[in-house]
Amino acid sequence: MSKNNFQHPSKDIAESKGTILRGKTICMCLTGSVAVISSPIVARELMRLGAEVICIMSKAATELVNPALMEWATGNKVITKLTGAVEHVYLAGDRPRTVGKADLILICPATANTISKIANGIDDTPVTTVASTAFGSSIPIVVVPAMHESMYKHPILEKNEHKLRNCGVEILGPRISEGKAKIARIDDIIDRVIDLLVTKKDLDGKKILITAGPTREAIDSVRFVSNKSSGRMGIELAKEASARGANVTLIAGECMAKLPNYLKVKRVISTDEFIEAVKDEISLNNYDFFISAAAVSDYKPIECIEGKISSDNVEELQLNMKLTPKIINVARKKDYNLFIVAFKAETNVSKSELIDRAYNRLIKSEVDLIVANDIGRQDIGFGSKYNEVFIIDNKKHITHVERNTKRYIASKIIDVVLQTYQTRKP
Repeated sequence: MSKNNFQHPSKDIAESKGTILRGKTICMCLTGSVAVISSPIVARELMRLGAEVICIMSKAATELVNPALMEWATGNKVITKLTGAVEHVYLAGDRPRTVGKADLILICPATANTISKIANGIDDTPVTTVASTAFGSSIPIVVVPAMHESMYKHPILEKNEHKLRNCGVEILGPRISEGKAKIARIDDIIDRVIDLLVTKKDLDGKKILITAGPTREAIDSVRFVSNKSSGRMGIELAKEASARGANVTLIAGECMAKLPNYLKVKRVISTDEFIEAVKDEISLNNYDFFISAAAVSDYKPIECIEGKISSDNVEELQLNMKLTPKIINVARKKDYNLFIVAFKAETNVSKSELIDRAYNRLIKSEVDLIVANDIGRQDIGFGSKYNEVFIIDNKKHITHVERNTKRYIASKIIDVVLQTYQTRKP
């Protein structure tokens, strides 16, 4: 095999989870924190979404993790010192866009030492020199701190972080736990990279209301009827809309997926609470869009028994249920001009039946778009990080988004929402 035709086997994972970062190069800088053990995982998750990852390591980082590990993780040679090849200029210099030039500098993990050096313009490691070069060429920089909590509370470090933020640097995390300022969650790091690299600001100035997660309908004081929804689809839609510049309010049930702390979130439990929250938000705020992604119960017990129903000497329990109102119908009555996106979940139906049922719901509820998906499939159902959807408008035009991450699906749903919204504007 010729050297020119060689592709590192580690790159076989590229785009295995989607293409949202295709064509993006990320310069991942490692410094001397024990959190560096997470760096290969972060790098490979970025690769699975299509990114090219080039690794820079400080001397302190190499004393904790062998550079060979990061070469294995990324499939690229690791830079541990700057040479006559002027690697910092190649990666981060103010020069024409070429293959290998970084779209983003991710310093992960970042020690107190490195944060303070960058804030004060000190360039004595490959990492700090790359960061200084990126400042001069306006390449986005994300810093992910990791250290002992007592170090993170140092007042001078706090001032240095503030200085970096004022210069446009993104500081992500840390998580304070067990006396440590721990590295941010891997999902949060990936999400923030996507926000900075991919999303367009085409929702700037728009106000969007989104619902997510399951409802819980009380049977007695301790039991309830619910479903397996994690809330992830609605949460990914909220993150995507926020990244694209929208002012987002998320009404969330008891979600299993993590809720981002930077979103405005209203917590609810039952269908009635969802409905009241939606009515209040639409009444008080002039929303441009309402995306109803919550998995709301179709039925609820007619009454909630006070206390706990005893199981002593009771072999059968009959539960009387009644139909719950459709949130999208309530929203339409509150604001006839509101652009509404509904969701329709089905199980074990054909593609044509899935689309027909969703379209009938769209017409009946007078919504603008409806997103249909088959939650009976294990690879895209409730709790999965993936989805596959059909987006249908009121003329029964269908946009099929094949199986991909829910963040990718969210971006495609927002694209169709905007396209449809533009065509209906007077």
